Amino acid sequence: MTSNPSVSNLKAMVTLPSNISNLSEAEKYDLLDALWEDIETHASGLSAEQADEIDRRVAAYEKDPSAVTPWEQVKAGLPKR
Repeated sequence: MTSNPSVSNLKAMVTLPSNISNLSEAEKYDLLDALWEDIETHASGLSAEQADEIDRRVAAYEKDPSAVTPWEQVKAGLPKR
C-alpha cells in the first residue's frame, strides 16, 4: 500500500521509536494490536502471482525443510542502520 504521508505524519514517525520506548509492555501490545488491525483493514490483499509464489515456497520448504536459511543468519547478513 502506497501513501503520501503529510509532513506532520513524517515528524510523528521520526519521534515514534523514542515514544514507544516510554510505553509499558501492555501499552506496546495494545499498540501492536491496533497497528495489526489497521493493516488488515487497509490491506489490498495478495495478487494471484503473490499467492502462487507463497504456495511454491511453502511446498519447497515442506519438501526439504533443511534447505532454508535460518532467520538469525539472514539478519546477521543485513546491513546495519
